[in-house]
Amino acid sequence: MSDAFSARLEWTGAAADFQYDTFSRDFDGQVEGKPRLALSTAPKFSGDPARYNPEDLLVLSLALCHAQTYLAICAKSGVRVLSYVDQPSATLETVDRVTRFTGAVLRPAVRLAAGADPARAERIHQSAHRHCFVARSVDFPCLIEPTFEVDDAAS
Repeated sequence: MSDAFSARLEWTGAAADFQYDTFSRDFDGQVEGKPRLALSTAPKFSGDPARYNPEDLLVLSLALCHAQTYLAICAKSGVRVLSYVDQPSATLETVDRVTRFTGAVLRPAVRLAAGADPARAERIHQSAHRHCFVARSVDFPCLIEPTFEVDDAAS
């Protein structure tokens, strides 16, 4: 089974003065039928800080894939999740003159329904990580540091 994904990327910064220090790093990204994304490079690389950059999108992709996989496994396993908030981060480093991601950390804060077993919910995170195709596609470690809150049955 294979699925194909496509998009359109358009550089929107063409100008008469095309110099390294001044050329625009702005792009529009579009997937058919979805809202346009205002894209750029990271500010470190002279990009517009108000636009999404590849680093932002990679971190979000890791977190979103993990969250969707986790919630699917929980739903199939009868573990009721009331809320899920993640604050992921990733580290970009230059090592031996090569800039690359060297690690990421997902920090999902999960609120579970009354009576849920946090130990089981944590084990499901490990299963979700093994099944997340984005995490399996990157060549750097991606750690999962979940926290849990069990809803009070009295509320």
